[in-house]
Amino acid sequence: MKFTRFEANDNIFQGVIEGDEIRVFSGELFGDWSYTGDTYKRDEVNLLAPLQPNHIIGIGANFVARKEDLPESLPEIPVFFYKPSSSVIGPEAEIVIPEGINQVKFESELAVIIGKTAKDIKEDEVLDYVFGYTVGNDVTAPQFFHEDGHWTVGKSFDTFTPLGPVIETELDPFSVKVEAKLNDVEKQNSATDLMIIPIRKMISYLSKVMTLQPGDVILTGSPVGAELVNEGDVIQCEIKEIGTLRNSFVAARQSVKS
Repeated sequence: MKFTRFEANDNIFQGVIEGDEIRVFSGELFGDWSYTGDTYKRDEVNLLAPLQPNHIIGIGANFVARKEDLPESLPEIPVFFYKPSSSVIGPEAEIVIPEGINQVKFESELAVIIGKTAKDIKEDEVLDYVFGYTVGNDVTAPQFFHEDGHWTVGKSFDTFTPLGPVIETELDPFSVKVEAKLNDVEKQNSATDLMIIPIRKMISYLSKVMTLQPGDVILTGSPVGAELVNEGDVIQCEIKEIGTLRNSFVAARQSVKS
């Protein structure tokens, strides 16, 4: 199923996309819900981020260019980081380059949506706790990374976590490619088997550190090819089985001094 959130007639709805139609439902995405009987055409609505995340957790430097480059041993402590829910935007929304810099970096990613409370789960149990998958763009301003290696500020600006266009629940995450086109030129295209820390190991590890909750979003890393972009550029992050997440970059509007 393809779950979405969308705006129509100045109201926000949840729905399931079936062909060119969206069937509206009411209730809890991760609990009980039912169709209302209302429908909309896809071209009549404005798609939003398909959920309002609980926590957003990313992993750094998790792809290699070739299978031969995969390390023989994995790091004892993977590099994880948080992104605030206030950084989330949806398809077609503008990514704002912060005041004081001219460029930011796109990072196309497969995003895993947790559907059930998960604590101390084994690797072979991980998919039982996954609700579905969406496309994420882990926008980054490396100019704001702390000299001691802390990434929080550079990852946390408003608009820095585009998600969408849908949550796909029927997906094999181990047989998809994570792609990106910048101004229609391909920049990223890698299969998920090029991840250094695989999805099952990643989520199992996290569940041993913290209790994962319904609505948590795990950004699983970005393929080789991410680069700095400028105002006016357009990024399309894509996983064909899910869809295309398209956003444009704009400069921050400077405040007017009185």
